[in-house]
Amino acid sequence: MQNDAIHLRDVTRRHGVGDHAVTALDQVSLAFPKGTFTAVMGPSGSGKSTLLQCAAGLDRPTSGTVTVGGTELTRLSETKLTLLRRDRIGFVFQAFNLLPSLTAEQNVALPLRLAGRRPAKAEVREVLTRVGLGDRARHRPSEMSGGQQQRVALARALITRPDVLFGDEPTGALDSRTGREVLTLLRTMVDTEGQTVVMVTHDPLAASYADRVVFLVDGRLNGELAGARAEEIAAHMTKLETVPC
Repeated sequence: MQNDAIHLRDVTRRHGVGDHAVTALDQVSLAFPKGTFTAVMGPSGSGKSTLLQCAAGLDRPTSGTVTVGGTELTRLSETKLTLLRRDRIGFVFQAFNLLPSLTAEQNVALPLRLAGRRPAKAEVREVLTRVGLGDRARHRPSEMSGGQQQRVALARALITRPDVLFGDEPTGALDSRTGREVLTLLRTMVDTEGQTVVMVTHDPLAASYADRVVFLVDGRLNGELAGARAEEIAAHMTKLETVPC
């Protein structure tokens, strides 16, 4: 576990009670090693987003444990959990969630300001340069393309130097060329900077950028592929989606 950025042990998440209870995750045990890129895939309703939310501390499991960098989330108070998410976990979503009235550098600096820190301009410019937007710092979202806005969202997630970067369909709103640029950027961060990335996606091409692909079906793990091409991933997904319930 020392080399794991995140470790889930027997994680179950149920919604509702009694006869109306729905099990979104069913005793999932899974490790995400430091400095790796993992894609999570599965049919609709398989528990992908619930897995991400539990792993990131956005949702508490009904049972089981989630450990991030040696800290067990299930034992933390809401306040301590909020602080851990703020300081050690980054998020990138399909929607860019940028504030339209703020410039790129102001959007990137926002997490630090919310934490009571006054970010150094050089620090903000450095992370924008890392995502290829060093010359767009003073532009507002309306003055940037979708791909550039997602890069700003990525820079905003990286400004706190998170242990883990979570992506929930981060290329879902982008065209194929721009999506590839963002995925290449994520891949480079893993390879050159040792960033840990966990990404939920429905796109086999996006998943092919990862070191491994973990599959979920009905809230349970259903195998994984390592170093697979998009065609192999798509074929595996087709089999999962055609398995009778």
